[in-house]
Amino acid sequence: MNEERQAYRIKQALDHGLQDISPASARRLEAARHLALARQKQAESQLLANTTSGFSFPAAFGRGSLPAGLRQGLAILGLLLGMWMSFYWHSEQYVAEIAATDSALLADDLPPDVLQDNEFLAWLIDNTDDTAEEALSEE
Repeated sequence: MNEERQAYRIKQALDHGLQDISPASARRLEAARHLALARQKQAESQLLANTTSGFSFPAAFGRGSLPAGLRQGLAILGLLLGMWMSFYWHSEQYVAEIAATDSALLADDLPPDVLQDNEFLAWLIDNTDDTAEEALSEE
């Protein structure tokens, strides 16, 4: 709290002294402030360039080359495309696994450990009941 009070006093003293500054000095101070801000931005961009050395974007993708809304739209589109590709790949993997199991069932080429799987046996029993009901309804 003591620091806040001291900062408030300094602010009041600076604001009071602001009235005594000539317009020419105020313009020079404003120009110096703009120069300092420009140098700070330049230093930040230089630091960013140093941290990303070896990785640079083409000028077409630089900051300010595309409107912010378009950049965000492209980012969302890329994210959605990546999600769709992931879903597609996983579904292809799932279908391939099912196809391999179906081929093994049709060829009677099942490994012994499949017959020990309780879920597989339950599936066989369920399908056998369905097949028996279909055969009885056809007669």
